[in-house]
Amino acid sequence: MFATYLIGLREGLEATLVVSILVAFLVKSDRRGRLPQVWLGIGAAVALSVLFGWLIEYTSTTLLDTSDERELFDAVTSVAAVVFVTWMIFWMRKAARSIAGELRGKLSDALAVGAFAVAGMAFLAVVREGLETALIFYSAAQSAAGGASRGPLLALIGGILTAVVIGFLLYRSALKLNLSKFFTWTGALLILVAAGIFKYGVHDFQEAGVLPGLNNHAFDISSVLDPSTWYAALLSGMFNITATPSVLEAIAWVAYAVPVLLLFLRKPAAPARPAAPPAAPPAGTDTPVTAPQRA
Repeated sequence: MFATYLIGLREGLEATLVVSILVAFLVKSDRRGRLPQVWLGIGAAVALSVLFGWLIEYTSTTLLDTSDERELFDAVTSVAAVVFVTWMIFWMRKAARSIAGELRGKLSDALAVGAFAVAGMAFLAVVREGLETALIFYSAAQSAAGGASRGPLLALIGGILTAVVIGFLLYRSALKLNLSKFFTWTGALLILVAAGIFKYGVHDFQEAGVLPGLNNHAFDISSVLDPSTWYAALLSGMFNITATPSVLEAIAWVAYAVPVLLLFLRKPAAPARPAAPPAAPPAGTDTPVTAPQRA
């Protein structure tokens, strides 16, 4: 549940910040009349995201007949979720400083076109976060609870509601939050969550018969990590760390988590300094003179 809460909080805050930028721009530019179009686009993005999440769940539970088909479907969605999580984390780290200016520029262009363009721009700005949330949530919930509990869904909703409250307080200047540190810490935790999802995807590929070695365990720490304890449940639900993983599962978890985490946490290179202007020639030396050009 904490993993899905983190997903809802992180993705929800990103979407909330996008909405805040759009609304603040219209309010400050005295164009409140365009707010209904923005909210229409946002509502359509939320509706499509919910529909996408329902479609994934419906496909897994109803459209697929055999357990092997469901395992293979879950494996593919898990790998896709890991790709989206990784891309989202690194993209947000790179674009965080320029996203506000880009959104204002796109909204200005949309305002010049008309109401439909404003709604479409708001829709596109939010729908990416919504679709990512639906896909990542499904994979995280499957790896944590096998889809048998409503706890992950409630945790996701709780994370989104928390993000909305934080976003509103930031918009009203009632709360100060170091967003750089927030996205760094949540990004690092999401990388570990994604490693667990990737491990779960490998496990599903093995159960579907695509990959071998399902019963070839890398180690057995059941005596130390008792599955019935709360901390074992926390590690399993949060990062999919289990007592008896297969060799391929363990390799997948480490092969993803270690390099991606190191790349994410390393300090970005400092921007290059502009070249210094050429030094003025010493007094008394001849300097070339450019002849004035004729009009």
